[in-house]
Amino acid sequence: YQYEIIVSADGNDGTRELVSRRAARDARVKIIGSAERGGKGLGIRKGVALARGQLIGFVDADYKTPIEELAKLLPWFDQGSDVVIASRGLAESRIEVAQPLYRRLGSRAFAIAMHLTIGLWSIRDTQCGFKFFRGPIAHDLFNRQRIDGYMFDVEILYLAKRSGYRIKEVGVRWHDDGDSRLDIVAGNWRNMKDILRIRFARYESAALASEFSAQEKEVSA
Repeated sequence: YQYEIIVSADGNDGTRELVSRRAARDARVKIIGSAERGGKGLGIRKGVALARGQLIGFVDADYKTPIEELAKLLPWFDQGSDVVIASRGLAESRIEVAQPLYRRLGSRAFAIAMHLTIGLWSIRDTQCGFKFFRGPIAHDLFNRQRIDGYMFDVEILYLAKRSGYRIKEVGVRWHDDGDSRLDIVAGNWRNMKDILRIRFARYESAALASEFSAQEKEVSA
């Protein structure tokens, strides 16, 4: 495959400087970001806007899901999926190092509240940071996406469902590294406010869903 890697890094931990040195030697690598933190959703939205691949995806830099797991996701695009996401919640998922119990209980309580508010009942794991899209669909979804924080995953999947895009969830290997930045109380309260923003937001409708459907009918005819 031909590929490009866009590293989106805010803050002052040295990531941008490290990647800049690599990018100077490899045109396939780009670095974006600033010293001011704008949120994960904003960072990925800016990265997707620059991406030019037929398939576009994002992977968390903590490597909790190894990049080799991409081989499990790619075949589903050949079978007609538009969005293919990694999951920790399926029978075939392999959790090599689990989160602490209190984190798992908090995540489960949040998931119940999120599903009751948003729906997405057919998706077991909305938050695994390993998601891939057909290029035009990635641009459509992230152009309409508004949440700058962690709940952008939920927003993207909510928009994809509403737009009629075909979503496939795939079990992967995953391990916890113990380096969670989420404050259990303040973080989850902020996340629930974003969930309510998603639920009651008025989004632009997607033209791509009907366009893809029309193209498929022409091919089958």
